[in-house]
Amino acid sequence: MHDFDPHTPSIARVYDYFLGGKDNFAADREVAERQIAIAPLIPVIAGENRRFLARAVTWVANQGVAQFIDLGCGMPTVPNTHESARAVIGDARVAYVDNDQVVLSHLKAMVANGRPGVSVVAGDVSEVATIIDGVRSEIDLSAPVCLIMGYLLHFFAPEAAGNLVADYMARLAPGSYLVLSAIHADSEAADEGFGGYSSAVASVYNHSIPDFTGFFGSLDLVPPGVVDARKWQPAWEEPLNIQKREGCVLAGVARVARVG
Repeated sequence: MHDFDPHTPSIARVYDYFLGGKDNFAADREVAERQIAIAPLIPVIAGENRRFLARAVTWVANQGVAQFIDLGCGMPTVPNTHESARAVIGDARVAYVDNDQVVLSHLKAMVANGRPGVSVVAGDVSEVATIIDGVRSEIDLSAPVCLIMGYLLHFFAPEAAGNLVADYMARLAPGSYLVLSAIHADSEAADEGFGGYSSAVASVYNHSIPDFTGFFGSLDLVPPGVVDARKWQPAWEEPLNIQKREGCVLAGVARVARVG
């Protein structure tokens, strides 16, 4: 568990600032503003990620999956995973996982406010066995689960990211789903931005499209496959003529095949 230090930038709180949230401190805002100065699209891309995750959770819930594990979920925002899931399945169960103490405090306050079936697990997502044990109080791992790793894998080197996904998915039942998203950029400024973030907050990796696609392993990708998040099952309000940019969110959803 990370000790709370308002003077040390936090992944979750910097992301909260990108999304226009208020649960951040001066150190987080300073880093975020430096990143925005290099790549002004960052807040836009962060918002696109949140909208993709909401659409993906809604789509998976519409397939009948009623359990969700949100790894490295970050600060509560709108819509939260349980809100998207429960708009389809009223008693959907959700386990939120994070290791930032400010995030955990906000999540626990949210859950304590009369939300049965929603739990909070404190822990490092890289400690797979510990996290899986922690979610068992709310999640039945013998039944299909949707595992969400939104905006998470760019904090892991390619090989480590692939191994992490495989380790989690090996513990889930047939019929489960995997939701992945990660930031991606193709520009000279990207190197400066990724390097600055790595120096100030945490190591971050600009995964290639083939590497990101490889994180799904042998799972069955749901159409349209790995795409710019804006193109994944777009809602009616999303632009239809999406232009290619230097930066985007790579996104995809895949399914664990049922046996027989």
